[in-house]
Amino acid sequence: VQLQASGGGLVQAGGYLKLPCTASGRTFNNYTMGWFRQAPGKEREFVVGIRWSGSPYYADSVKGRFTISRDNAKNTVYLQMNSLKPEDTAVYYCAAGFESPYYSGSYRDRAEYDYWGQGTQVTVSS
Repeated sequence: VQLQASGGGLVQAGGYLKLPCTASGRTFNNYTMGWFRQAPGKEREFVVGIRWSGSPYYADSVKGRFTISRDNAKNTVYLQMNSLKPEDTAVYYCAAGFESPYYSGSYRDRAEYDYWGQGTQVTVSS
């Protein structure tokens, strides 16, 4: 099972990037897909997630600027990042967490995810 994130790069403040994450090796039916990021010297933090139903939820720091979507037929989730700021600079990781009917967690914690991609670097210059 692999999650392949791509689309990172160097962009000026105020710019935009779109990060796709494609899953292979299995389908991710009934999985929440999430994006986390980790800046140098900091903990990996939740950015945005999307439930199997398609419902998105965002960290306050990116609300209104980032949009997550998923194409289940393509086993791909997308992170559209607009109005980027230097503080968005980090390695971005996609992840997949199984939505058990017996669990009602927020899926904002790393421990709730079962599979992780390798990360893609996003650098925003001021």
